[in-house]
Amino acid sequence: MPELHDIPERREGSLNAALANAVVRLVREYTGRGPTEARATVSGNLVAVLMRDTLTKGERSLVRDGRPDAVREMRRQFQSTMRDDLVAAVEMLTERKVIAFMSDNHIDPDVAIEAFVLAPEAP
Repeated sequence: MPELHDIPERREGSLNAALANAVVRLVREYTGRGPTEARATVSGNLVAVLMRDTLTKGERSLVRDGRPDAVREMRRQFQSTMRDDLVAAVEMLTERKVIAFMSDNHIDPDVAIEAFVLAPEAP
């Protein structure tokens, strides 16, 4: 399991890039392969990380064999397992508490999203 000190700090680049890199690193750590493209967006209390080309070779094989539902269910299980590490990374990088986390995958095209709702900033 990755440690928080393995996640790039804010000062090493933009917050969006740091968030995208942290999510990619965690996905790769848990699934054995990270997406080839990722972009994070922060808008108000929302952090969204959109990823493309996320499926592993085995998952792509299952899709070709007509089992996309098995891939989506397996991805849901990974997302559940990764939840605490993903939330911790976003909280560390944004310096704000995550109050909700949502995640989903689409098979064709191969796109995934990790979404985090942040607690409102103190006035």
